[in-house]
Amino acid sequence: MSEKFDCLSSIGREKSNLIKGLQYVQSHDGYISDEAISAVAKYFDAPEAEVEGVVSFYAQFKRVKPGKFKILVCDGTACHIKGSNLIQEWISTELGIRNGETDKEGLFSLETVACLGCCSLAPVLSVNGKVFGKLDRKSAIKILKDYRNKGL
Repeated sequence: MSEKFDCLSSIGREKSNLIKGLQYVQSHDGYISDEAISAVAKYFDAPEAEVEGVVSFYAQFKRVKPGKFKILVCDGTACHIKGSNLIQEWISTELGIRNGETDKEGLFSLETVACLGCCSLAPVLSVNGKVFGKLDRKSAIKILKDYRNKGL
């Protein structure tokens, strides 16, 4: 097994630990790559199709490499009422990606989440954990441009 997946060595090889192993890999790499599927399958002595089946069944596992800047758009009740669907739409249009995708430059990933816990600031988004609230189109696009400048 590749040194890249040494994080698995702290987990027992029982198949009951497969999800835990995938969680470890994702916590290190940010997603589950094809290489990771192979390494995990080998470690747990399981067919690659079985590991891929587990990854595709659980929404927590990501098969797309995340961008440098991970954008989470809140769609909780307060944000939804205040237009989070528009925020999502404006960001999608500006970046040319949809929910769950990463842009071609590898700078931005976009994901809709159930709640960021900042209801009084609705609508909100976060970029790598930093929260921005009371958004409108102009402020959302400015945030993207600021991060694009940081990423270049």
